[in-house]
This record gives sequence, structure tokens and C-alpha cells, in this order.
Amino acid sequence: MEYVRRLALALLLIGSFVPSSGARAAELLMFERAGCPWCARWNREVAPGYVRSEEGEYAPLRRIDLDRESHPRDIAFKTPVRFTPTFVLVDQGREIGRLIGYIDAATFWGLFAKMVRDHREGREPAPHNAPIGGRSG
Repeated sequence: MEYVRRLALALLLIGSFVPSSGARAAELLMFERAGCPWCARWNREVAPGYVRSEEGEYAPLRRIDLDRESHPRDIAFKTPVRFTPTFVLVDQGREIGRLIGYIDAATFWGLFAKMVRDHREGREPAPHNAPIGGRSG
């Protein structure tokens, strides 16, 4: 009987650390397409360090090929994505913020880090829907 109680308590404790299936963490969606020179530049300059960054841990990267895939149906986008690269920060199925285009690593990290910081602190990130640099149609 003691064994059953301990097992039940252990399962209860383990269950409290496992997120429910309805809860989703923040993630960064990168819309890209083959032949996009700005996507290739982001992949060279930012992608290698993204996964190890604080922002990358907070919002793991999910790539979407705009030519092969439609917009994920589980996300409420504010507007459709038309240009590549476009980076959309999402949390719990809704768009939090967006960066359209890519010019260099410093600009990307500055804008994206602010977006993540605002979201973490419960503030609505400032919109950055205007293109920030090179983009492909």
C-alpha cells in the first residue's frame, strides 16, 4: 500500500512539470524560399548561433518554405506573409510580432531581442511590419 501511495505521489509530481498539450511555448517562424539571397545571408550570419542564444532558447526556430507550405493553420496571423525572409514571433497560437526582411545580424538581433524582451515582460512588442532591409518577393 505504501508503494502505491509513493508511486501516485511521484506521478503527480512528474505531471506538474510536464506542460499540458494545450500549452505551447513561444517560437520564431522563419518564412523562406529557395533562391532568396537574404534568407541565405541570414542562414550564414545568424542561424549558426541562434539555437544557442537566449532568444533561441526562448523561441525555437521553425522554418516554413513559403513556396511549398501554406501558413500554419494553428497560428492566428495578423496579416498574411508575402515576402522572404519574414520572421514571426508566435506564442500560444497567436502572432506576437514580425520582422520583414533582413539586412544584417546586428539589426536582426537588436530588433528581435527587443521583441522577445517586451513579450517576456508582458508588453506588446512594437510593430516592425515595415521592411527592415533586403527581401525577396
